[in-house]
Amino acid sequence: MTKKINLFERFSNWATTATGSSAAFIIAAITVIVWAVTGPLFHYSETWQLVINTGTTIVTFLMVFLIQKSQNKDSKAVHLKLNELLASHEGTSNRIVDIENLTEKELDELHRFYSRISALAEKEDDITRTHSIDAAEENQQRKSSARNPKNNKKF
Repeated sequence: MTKKINLFERFSNWATTATGSSAAFIIAAITVIVWAVTGPLFHYSETWQLVINTGTTIVTFLMVFLIQKSQNKDSKAVHLKLNELLASHEGTSNRIVDIENLTEKELDELHRFYSRISALAEKEDDITRTHSIDAAEENQQRKSSARNPKNNKKF
């Protein structure tokens, strides 16, 4: 896979790495210490206070966007890795590969399905056995029918 990263992407990667380093923390701490020590020199004036307030506000404002970009990229990478795992294993449900695009209501419904799988798995003799939603329901239905032929209701 050939990578051609644009200028902003390169800067963003560099800035994310640099600002998350120990050196960045030390520089920020030294800046605050220097500012505090110069307080008496500037008689704790409004301008002296404004310098740190303005500086921290600007840095915070820019960092919000940098952090969000970094989190978006990391989140996308994690989703792709999980999608690869789902797609590569036989017996998994491919319906959840694109799960991040579901609505909150659809996610709640899917959560209920997985809660049902958990409840069905507790009834299994083999705790290492896994199922998709459909397989778990079918397996439990077969077991229930075998034990009690009158109980042919689906979950």
